[in-house]
Amino acid sequence: MTGPQLVTFGCRLNTYESEVMRDLATKAGEGNAIIFNTCAVTSEAERQARQAIRKARRDNPDARIIVTGCAAQVSTAKFAEMPEIDRIIGNDLKLKPEAWGVDPAEARVSVNDIMEVRETAQHLIEGFDGRARAFVQVQQGCDHRCTFCIIPYGRGNSRSVPAGEVVAQVRRLVENGYAEVVLTGVDVTSYGHDLPGTPTLGMLVRRVLKLVPELPRLRLSSLDPVEIDEDLWAALAEEERLMPHLHLSVQAGADLILKRMKRRHLRADAIAVAEKALRLRPDTVFGADLIAGFPTETDDHFQDSLRIVAEAHLTYLHVFPYSPRPGTPAAKMPQLSGPVIKARAAELRAVGEAALSRYLDSQAGRVEEILLEDVNLGRTRHFVPVIGVSGTPGARVHARLLAREGEQMRGEAA
Repeated sequence: MTGPQLVTFGCRLNTYESEVMRDLATKAGEGNAIIFNTCAVTSEAERQARQAIRKARRDNPDARIIVTGCAAQVSTAKFAEMPEIDRIIGNDLKLKPEAWGVDPAEARVSVNDIMEVRETAQHLIEGFDGRARAFVQVQQGCDHRCTFCIIPYGRGNSRSVPAGEVVAQVRRLVENGYAEVVLTGVDVTSYGHDLPGTPTLGMLVRRVLKLVPELPRLRLSSLDPVEIDEDLWAALAEEERLMPHLHLSVQAGADLILKRMKRRHLRADAIAVAEKALRLRPDTVFGADLIAGFPTETDDHFQDSLRIVAEAHLTYLHVFPYSPRPGTPAAKMPQLSGPVIKARAAELRAVGEAALSRYLDSQAGRVEEILLEDVNLGRTRHFVPVIGVSGTPGARVHARLLAREGEQMRGEAA
């Protein structure tokens, strides 16, 4: 191997952290390592990681296998029992230079109590391997305790990166040719409550756009509907460089299920957020996370989730079939059967696919700026994938959108 191989599961934050680890591992001489950055959002995600680790050992008997991430943090003992693994590194330690290059004989398992961690690692990275879009971590951890979620126990409590560090990192990425930056975190809308002066995410967005005027596109990761602050609303309305694409953490369309999930919003709140965004910026497009088959979900509750797709103008759906996560309150609630969960997830995805098709059809004939991610694939400001427009990855070109092909649009240079 010429350098460490990263295998990343899960969220955008893991994508960011994998790039940081690639740099740290390379500098520590871990060129022969295969590093698994795991996800704990579902039991299935953890199972897939263990399966991939076993396969990697069979295919690479001489490699050094290192495992980190949320699953390694919350299920340390399970991973420690796997003979395929040379080393396990906790979620806070994985971003520290001193954690890398350590002899497994000295410390095979290096995992701290994540709830005791108060600082947020700050890293300036020069770019992302093969990507036109870069992710910048602005926040880590979560103070909320949704009943289905194990992530706070993998990431710790919420803590924020000072705005000056974020601005410096965005500026570095732009200098290295990145045209789009995504601000990401575990609970990104909680940004700033732990910093002096308690700045908000909206304040951070406006500061980044003001102090890095050469940044063409700024995008945000998943937003909690009840935490969108007034500065963020103002930025959406006034800042053309803030992309008109909001991904909302909706999770369900029925109020009783939202309460049992211990979410802080109700159905009407999610709809109101979408309506307000459209008043401020009429071309805004929405994505959302939705869970199908949460414990105690009735047919009527599920119908509410189906209906909220249209009522909240949702276009890009991330549908998760519920699976019980040991250690969470929801795992102790009355569970639905596997076939019911699977069927509801399929129905919800079908509704989402229909919504996406309608939106893509509505884009035909438009001329849009495309950020090329590959030689023949790019995305519009609304996150629409466009094929048929060639150029150098990272370049921005204008294209006429011709027609939908599956879940993307075909375009031609305009």
